[in-house]
Order: sequence, then structure tokens, then C-alpha cells
Amino acid sequence: MAFDIEMIKRVYGNLSEKVEQSRKLLGRPLTLTEKILYAHLADKLPKSPFGRGESYVDFKPDRVAMQDATAQMALLQFMQAGKDKVAVPSTAHADHLIQAKVGSSTDLSVAKDSNREVYDFLSSVTNKFGIGFWKPGAGIIHQVVLENYAFPGGMMIGTDSHTVNAGGLGMIAVGVGGADAVDVMAGMSWELKFPKLIGIKLTGKLNGWTAPKDIILKVAGLLTVKGGTGCVVEYFGEGAESLSCTGKGTICNMGAEIGATTSTFGYDESMERYLRATNRSDVADAANDVKQHLTADSEVYANPKKYFDEMYEINLDELEPYLNGPFTPDRATPISKMREEAEKNGWPLKVEVGLIGSCTNSSYEDISKAASIAKQAAEKKLKVGAEYKITPGSETVRYTVERDGYIDTFKKIGGEVYANACGPCIGMWARVGAEKQEKNSIVHSFNRNFAKRADGNPNTYAFVASPELVTAIAIAGDLGFNPITDTLVNEEGKDVKLDEPKGFELPPNGFGVEDPGYQAPANDSADVEIVVSPDSERLQLLTPFEPWDGDNITGMKLLIKAKGKCTTDHISMAGPWLRYRGHLDNISNNMLIGAVNAFSDKTNCVNSQLTGECGEVPKVQREYKKAGIPTIIVGDQNYGEGSSREHAAMEPRHLGVRVVLVKSFARIHETNLKKQGMLGLTFANENDYDKIREDDTFNLIDLNSFAPGKPLSLEVVHADGTKDAVVANHTYNAQQIEWFKAGSALNLIKQQNSK
Repeated sequence: MAFDIEMIKRVYGNLSEKVEQSRKLLGRPLTLTEKILYAHLADKLPKSPFGRGESYVDFKPDRVAMQDATAQMALLQFMQAGKDKVAVPSTAHADHLIQAKVGSSTDLSVAKDSNREVYDFLSSVTNKFGIGFWKPGAGIIHQVVLENYAFPGGMMIGTDSHTVNAGGLGMIAVGVGGADAVDVMAGMSWELKFPKLIGIKLTGKLNGWTAPKDIILKVAGLLTVKGGTGCVVEYFGEGAESLSCTGKGTICNMGAEIGATTSTFGYDESMERYLRATNRSDVADAANDVKQHLTADSEVYANPKKYFDEMYEINLDELEPYLNGPFTPDRATPISKMREEAEKNGWPLKVEVGLIGSCTNSSYEDISKAASIAKQAAEKKLKVGAEYKITPGSETVRYTVERDGYIDTFKKIGGEVYANACGPCIGMWARVGAEKQEKNSIVHSFNRNFAKRADGNPNTYAFVASPELVTAIAIAGDLGFNPITDTLVNEEGKDVKLDEPKGFELPPNGFGVEDPGYQAPANDSADVEIVVSPDSERLQLLTPFEPWDGDNITGMKLLIKAKGKCTTDHISMAGPWLRYRGHLDNISNNMLIGAVNAFSDKTNCVNSQLTGECGEVPKVQREYKKAGIPTIIVGDQNYGEGSSREHAAMEPRHLGVRVVLVKSFARIHETNLKKQGMLGLTFANENDYDKIREDDTFNLIDLNSFAPGKPLSLEVVHADGTKDAVVANHTYNAQQIEWFKAGSALNLIKQQNSK
């Protein structure tokens, strides 16, 4: 039986009526996205339809999921909310803190020992508040959610940007910051600007070397890393129905890389097969009873341009395998063009490492297809040209693929299996030699390939592909190798060609597992004690942020003017810094150390207006804070792209930054800033970014009349006495302005609960 089956049945029990009412309100057929969104409104239906990309709407999600790196801060905040138990089904997953170094068993053992304090905290706090806990080794949050919790037509939020993976089972699943999760766990609604809708029609059918991963790699090339911002992507068509459920999950997972709020697919037979294979026939039966409401109305897909804000069509018959990168997931290159592109751009053609797995591509189907290529390499006596690493997505997948012989197959070509955790995908990879910072290429089936992300080396050129293509390229050791057309010379000096990958959508003998790694919350939590040592380096109880004093913020000094791509990895790095995710002051020592200073093109070196010297960003900011001087951060396009990590907003707030002024924001980061009581503003005229000088002082002129839809005015005072006036736009609504006034959204919750 599925987890929380009664909740799922309640959702389905009300679905028909809610969809019919919504259809009457809009006066037309509905997309799947609209059905799910309108069915999850926190309040009654409005008198008129919500404006896409305009209306802020309150929703009631069905569940919350958190990974350990973000759960620490989310649960530390929840402890302040004054609640005895979470209001919706919630889970925490220990997957981010396990470093890949030697191999699965050793790495897991080391992690359990080195992270014991954090794991004990998570175990106790989840027990205390009625939250399910998936212990270290159980698997990566998104794979575990897909196997156990995701259900068609549901709504979920999660404290990780790749929460969107659950769209593979027909959910609206959205990555959020911890403060959003706290709201929902505390029984409050969750606010989201009603998204615009992008429709992508898939025709034809994948064949040969193409995989579901290639669909989203192509889409990333079409839409870029910000083309989906503020949008839900809905896939449909015969090509969509031909994909496996986990293949759909891969596509939705990497929707985060185009900035999409989420992506989803309509309920179909592949989802039903997956539900039954993962012991959730009760969910499949319930979904079948309302399946007409778990996909768009037929008129929508028959004439999609009438119903979607943007429309794209991809013919899977003609799709070619892609290899995206380096340094950004939207630089899409068909495999047939890779050698030419690499030579033209000076990308290292020799591939050092191939890595498969992660939350994006660690299904049984992915592993079995990759194994079919590895098996050929052994049989055809090919010498493997690169290191090869495998990261299973869950203990269920790992146990099953080992039982079915795939682990042995990988070992025959020198493959090394890491723990069921995020590992190299998020920078938790103790890669030998990375500290030398040598120029090199790696290929992986992960989702992100920002500079330094995997191994900390800024000169590692990382390329994203399907697991089967990664395996083929690793065998060849050649970035330009095209398995469709190229041959390899084996140990006998013969030219051999790799056959097309073959695999299984689902394990022929079913999934198996001995211990999935789940800890149910305590039935009686009265005696559960949560211990946080005041001397801990890893955990720190939170102190509420100060509320706004009602005055204009003046005398702000420029901390940094960030140039170009500034992701949450640049603002708050992961990797070794993950150990401090539960300690706000300690982790603040990584604030913006990866951002490029526009005045020097250096990282972690900014001019201090107190000393006139260049110093590390966190150190300079702490000096400003000690002196009582407010500061401002200036940024470029799509600032805060990438992970949902709210630390990227909490760190500047904690250290005294008051305003972040940029050309444009990534959705989650902008929301996180608002939640923490920060001012997140955008240039009304993007060219004003060029007016900002290194030694400027900033004064807000009209913050005392802060109101929805009304731009704010900034006076920029240059060191030579001249001034520039800058108009700054914002997207704060009345509720969000109250967050700012209170000092944070959490402060406002506490005020409301105390009344």
C-alpha cells in the first residue's frame, strides 16, 4: 500500500467537482496544469480567472519533501513556528552529505560517522514533528519520492530545485526555499505567482541512441537557462505517451535548468505501470477512476496554440543525441557536431571521467541501458579510455540492479559504484588531483555543469548527456566520439562498433530491496528531545532577523557588483560547505566567494570602502556589519539561477546586506530573498547596471511609501560627488511587503500565532 493513501483518495474524491467548477470559471477546456492548480487553491474559486504571470495565488500543497542539506535550516525555522506537528505529510531525506571518494560502503560509513550530529538532529526533529525520515544510504530525495510518494494530479513542494522530478508521475511539484516549506508544514498556504504555460508537443518515437535526456537537452538549447522562468512546461503528444515514467521524470527534473516553475505530463499507461511496479496499485486504481481529469481536455491538445502561451514541437523520430556544455546546461550540441565544436572552442577532447546516475538518471531503465553498452565493451575487448563511476538513485534501484547483474557488468570495465546519494552531482566528490586545477573534460548524466560544481576545479569542462551516451564516450575516452557512426579499435587491433543500447523500462523480475532505509515518525513524540549544542560547528539555533524600522535605507555601500552568471553555487557554494548548512554564521563565510567582481574579474576579492583594500567578500561584509553600515549587492541577468538553497538569501541577510539589485532574478532565489526580509529589486533600465562604480554609496529615497506595483527610487552617489538616479522595479505584493516589514516571513508567522 502507498504512503498517505487516504490523503490521495481525498484529492481524487474532490477532483471531478473542482475541475468542473474551474472549467466553468474559465469558460473553456483546461490544460492539465490548470486542472491541478485550480484544484489546489487555498481559498474558493475567484470571481474571474487568475492572470497568468500576474496574479499571486495561495495554494494548499498535498505534501512537502526536504533533503538533508536544506532540511536542517527548514526545520530549525519550523522549530520557531510554535507547532506540535506538521500539517501535511512531509519527509526528510539524508542524501546530500555523503561524499563520493572510495566506494559505496566505505563512503557511507564515513558519512554516518562524520555527520552523526546532523543525522541525529534530523532523526530526532522529524520524530518530534511527525515527519518521515529516509536515512543515509536510502537514496536521493527525488528518486525516493518518485518511487514512494509522487502521484498523478497531486501538488508537492520541496526544498530542492529538482523537486520538479515528480512531474514524471503527473504532479505539479515545485522547488522552494525552506521558509516556503515551513509555511506549508505549519498549515498555512503557499504563495506562487500564477504561471504562464509552455506546451511542448512530442511526435514520433525515440530510437537508436536517443533517450529522454536528449529531449530536455534540446529543450534547454531552445529555451536557455531562463526561458522557462515563471512558466510550467506541459508535455503531450504521441511521443510523450511513448516514454517511460522515469524517462518523463528525467525530462521534468532538468526543467529546473531552463528556470521553469515545474514541468509535467498527463497520466498514461506508463505511469500506471510504474505505480504498480513500485507497490502502489492502490494509487493506480484510484487514478484510473479519475483519469480523464489527470490530463488536459482533449480540445487543448488538439489545438494547443489556443491554450498555451508558448508552443514548441519536437519530432522524436528526427531527434539526435545531445551533449550539453561546458559550464552551462543550455549550450546544446548534437553529438554529430561535438568534435567540430570542441576543436573550434579548445575543449579538451580527451575524456577523463564518465559518471552516470544522480537524481536525473538513476532509474532501472537508465542503468540497464548503460549496462548494455558496458557489456559490449567487455565482450568486444575494448579498453576503456576513462574512469567510470555509477551513482544509484535509491537503495531499491541499487539492490535490484545488483541482483540482476548490472553492477558486475560495470565492474568488468573498471566501473566504481558510489553510495546512493547525490555525490559528484552536487560537488560531494573527493576527486583525486582536482586540486591541481588542470584543464580536463568529464561527461556525466547529471543536470548541472556549472564551473567548479562537480569537483571544485574551475578548469573541469563538464558535459551533460544520457547515461548510455556517457558510457559510450567514457569507453572511447573521446569527447568527439559518435557511437552512431564511429568505430573503436579493440585490444586485438580490430575496428568494432557499439550496438544500440538495449534496456528494460522496469525490472522483469520486479523491484527488490531488503531495507529501504525509512524511519517512520514516533507515534508519541512527547518525550522526543531535540538537542543542539551551543558549541556545535554544524548546527545553530536561529535568532530572528530584525524588523524594518520604517525609515529609508541610506548610506549603503556596494559590497560587490557581480558580473555574468551568478548562480546559487556562486553565492553559497556546496561541496565541503555542506557541512555547515545547519549553522548560519559558519556557512556565511562562503557568501559570494564564487561571484566574479565586475571591476577586477576576480573572485572573492572586493574593495572595502572602510580600508581601501581588497578583501574576501564575507570578511569585508562582516566589517561593514560591525561598523553598522548597510550594504547592497548588484548583479547581472538571472541572478540566483540553479539550486533552491535559501542559504544564498539567508547569508547576506545574516551579515547585514539590505538590498540585492540586479538585471533579473531566477524565480526561487527572488522568493527566498523576500521570505528572509530582504529587498530584491531589478533595474527598470538594465543599462543602469553600467553606471554602478566600485566606491558608490546608495540611498533609497521612497522606501517609506513601499507599495505593490510602485517602483522604488535609488540615489547613487559616486566618490567624486556626482550622482545618478536609478529606478528599481519590484514584484512585492501586499503580503510580501508585510514580510519585509516584519523582518522575515517567519517573524510574521510567529506574530500571527501569538495573537
